[in-house]
Amino acid sequence: MFLDVRQFGFVNDLEAAWREIRDEYLALPENSFEPWVQREMYGEGWSVYGLYAFGRRIDAALRACPRTASALAGIAGLTTAGFSRLAPGTHIRPHVGWVRTVYRSHLGLVVPEGCGMRVGSETRSWREGRLLIFDDTVEHESWNRAGQTRVVLLFDFLRPGVSSVMHDEPPAEVRDFVNKRR
Repeated sequence: MFLDVRQFGFVNDLEAAWREIRDEYLALPENSFEPWVQREMYGEGWSVYGLYAFGRRIDAALRACPRTASALAGIAGLTTAGFSRLAPGTHIRPHVGWVRTVYRSHLGLVVPEGCGMRVGSETRSWREGRLLIFDDTVEHESWNRAGQTRVVLLFDFLRPGVSSVMHDEPPAEVRDFVNKRR
């Protein structure tokens, strides 16, 4: 299920900074992105540049993106963050996240026509400079039917009233992927 973004205090500041965040993404070297490890969900075409992983900063990545780092610092309970790219023709198949104590957010940075996502029974498209916030534990999928790469700033934050991340263990390949970056 998608959530009403107006209930979260960080939304206006983050959306106001979206162009600077996008410019930092655009300045990153192409080879700094890595394919997301759970290939069974998408095959090819989904790559990420991590900034935070399981509550830990990835300092070198944050130094390369100081404006993005500053914008993320205003999000209480931030647990995970990074740039997420979907190449043309990529489809992330329906799946369910394993962390029940966070909400997932996508800030649209580069959004061509023909990109969208479904969460539960509701489908939406990203918009540049706008946030989508959703419950990752509800079945969801994403696609890029455009001829250009779609890019969002993806991040997770603690749900209101939750004081720590308590979750099932992530899949081994995700844990190994994240541990490499620390």
